Amino acid sequence: MEYDYTLIASRLLLALLAGGIIGLERALHGREAGFRTHALVCVSSSLLMVLMFYQWQLIPEQYMATIRADPTRLAQGIMTGIGFLGAGVIIKEGLSVRGLTTAASIWMTASIGIVIGMGFYYPAFLATGLTVVTLSIFRWIENMLPSQTYARFRVRFIREMKTYNETQLRELIAEHRIKSFDASYTMAGEGKFFQYEMTVRSRSTKNFFNLAETLTNMEQVSEFSIIPT
Repeated sequence: MEYDYTLIASRLLLALLAGGIIGLERALHGREAGFRTHALVCVSSSLLMVLMFYQWQLIPEQYMATIRADPTRLAQGIMTGIGFLGAGVIIKEGLSVRGLTTAASIWMTASIGIVIGMGFYYPAFLATGLTVVTLSIFRWIENMLPSQTYARFRVRFIREMKTYNETQLRELIAEHRIKSFDASYTMAGEGKFFQYEMTVRSRSTKNFFNLAETLTNMEQVSEFSIIPT
């Protein structure tokens, strides 16, 4: 039984390099799934495909007639397993969700590892370059684009004092260049407070800060929160 050890080593090392390059970008931005995670994902995917490449030399001859090789099934199994790892880096914090980009990069890293394991180097490293460009340069482009920022807005008024009705509250929000949506209403503190809660949207988070300053100086406001999502 003979193996091409140079070929095996080159594929695993190239997988380590490709995964490390993508993981380095994630690590530089403080993501938990960083350099080591991406490198291991890429190498493990490549290792399993190398196993498929040499499976005929590893299987005893008496079983050869009963085995049908299909590399796509192994690739599907790898991607299914990586899906669980990707889900583990997605974190829900309050009303916001983080980790989607890192999960996508892990998925891509596994795909690159599979392709390297098959010896298809050109698309593998082209995909590596495109992934790094997407994670780095596209981040800058995304930050430059005008975007809408949503927030969960909650404000509680003291009922004994002059309380803003919903129309007045929405006018105040609109004055700060913020759009408001459907509201919910709550009586709290044994009837001492009346609370509005709604989703709001603005093109700049500075508008949320300005609204917070205004609410801070209003005596009838007991408490409020503006949580960007």
